[in-house]
Amino acid sequence: MNPLSLAVDKILEATVGPSFSRVGYATRSRLEGWIDPPSLAGRQVLITGATSGIGFAAAARLASLGATLTFVARDDAKARATATALTQRSRNERIDYVVGDVGDLVAMRRVAEIVRERGPLDVMIHNAGALTATRTLSPQGFEMTTAVQLLGPFLLNQLLLPALGASSPGRVLTVSSGGMYTQRFDLASLETASARYDGVKAYAQVKRAQLVLNHEWPRHVARGAVVFHAMHPGWTDTPGLATSLPRFHGVARPLLRSPEQGADTLVWLAGAREATTTSGAFWFDRHQRLEHRVPWTRSRDPRRDEAALWEWCVQRTGAY
Repeated sequence: MNPLSLAVDKILEATVGPSFSRVGYATRSRLEGWIDPPSLAGRQVLITGATSGIGFAAAARLASLGATLTFVARDDAKARATATALTQRSRNERIDYVVGDVGDLVAMRRVAEIVRERGPLDVMIHNAGALTATRTLSPQGFEMTTAVQLLGPFLLNQLLLPALGASSPGRVLTVSSGGMYTQRFDLASLETASARYDGVKAYAQVKRAQLVLNHEWPRHVARGAVVFHAMHPGWTDTPGLATSLPRFHGVARPLLRSPEQGADTLVWLAGAREATTTSGAFWFDRHQRLEHRVPWTRSRDPRRDEAALWEWCVQRTGAY
C-alpha cells in the first residue's frame, strides 16, 4: 500500500462516522485499488443468516465467485425463496440450504450432522443475529441474543472442526459489530435478568464476547488446521438496522453502506491469502484493526476472560 493510502486509512480509522459510513468504504477501496476476491471454485462454504441484509449480499457474492454454498435458515419457505434468488443473482446452481434455528442447540446438532455428511468444509461464516427489544429465551432456556450469536456458533464450530480441519486451513469467520466498541467484556452480563434487559446493550455485549472467543479458539485447534477471524461491516443499510434502530437508520441513511459494501471484507476473508497467515484477528475494510477505541473497555486480564468464556460456553452447549 502506498504512503498516501496508509495515511488516509489512519485518519479515517481515528474517526467513527466517516470511517464506518459509505465514505470510508469508497475512499479506501479507491485509494487502495481493491480488486475482486479470488475465485472460490471448488470451495465449500456454510453461512448463517443469509436470507437478508449483509448475509444475503455475502452469500450472493460468494456464490458468484464459484463457491458451493450451503446456508442455514429458520423457515423452509423463506429458505427456498432465498435459494432461488441467490441462484438467479449469482448464476450458480450449487446452492443449498439446511433448516435450523441457530439459537436452538438441538437444531444445530442436526445441521452439523447434515453438513458433515457432505465432506470437507472450507469456510464457515457466522452471520445470524438480531437486536431485540425484549428479552426472550431459546428452546434450551438461554437468552436469545446470546444463544443465536454465541452458543449456537460455538456448538457448530465444535461439531464441524473435523470437516474444517480437512481443508488445511479451514476458515471460521464471525460478523461482529462496531457497537462492541462501547462495551467491556463482562461474563455475568450475558445472562441479564428480564427487569434489567436492554436490547441494544445486550447486542453490543455479545458482539464483544464474540471477539473474546475469537482469541480463544486458536488455542484449541492444531496450528494451521483452522483459522478464526472476526470482522465488522460498518454502518450498513439492512432491514435489521431499520427495525431495531429506526431513529439512527432514519438520520444516518444517506451515509449508510449498501449490504454489498458491508459484506466486502467478509467475502474477501473467505478467499484472501492474508487470512491464512494469522488467526484470532479482527478486521474492517480489509485491514486488521484494534479492538478497543476507549481505555475503559479493556479487560484487566484478557487471558482469564477468554478461558472463562470458553468454559461458560462448554457448560451450556455440552460441547467438547
